[in-house]
Amino acid sequence: MSSVAGRASTRSKRRLTADVREALRDLNIQLSLLNRRFGGRVEVKDVDWTCLDLINRYGPLSPTALGRRAGLHPATMTGILDRLQKGGWIVRERDPESSDRRAVTLRAVRERNAELFELFSGMNNRMDKLCARYSVAELEVIADFLQRTSAAGHEAAEELARG
Repeated sequence: MSSVAGRASTRSKRRLTADVREALRDLNIQLSLLNRRFGGRVEVKDVDWTCLDLINRYGPLSPTALGRRAGLHPATMTGILDRLQKGGWIVRERDPESSDRRAVTLRAVRERNAELFELFSGMNNRMDKLCARYSVAELEVIADFLQRTSAAGHEAAEELARG
């Protein structure tokens, strides 16, 4: 490859990389907007929804484990958990395996998930239609990219948390 072609290829890759970063910023904004509108429908704050989603995906969890996953201070967790429990989204159960009688485990009230699925059905249907346009090989690349992007975000968040 000539040096001119190499420089053009490098410029093209830098431009496409910038396009990807810009598209991810746009996606972040749109998903934040979707989550706010969703939260308004079920009367759940953004941060509460994040915690509920984590409990649904990885629970049951202790409040400490949830706080770690969500990157939230324990004092902040108390208010979030109070709101989620009051709204009927989670239950706090005593942890029978803990020697600490105060230890609790957080469990999502799965019966409430139908409400969540209904609200997200529009986005889920759009995603199904979008993914139908791609081959299995293309979807594998997209899934890999998104998983690696998520891992990069996690690493960057951890780095910021450490100061």
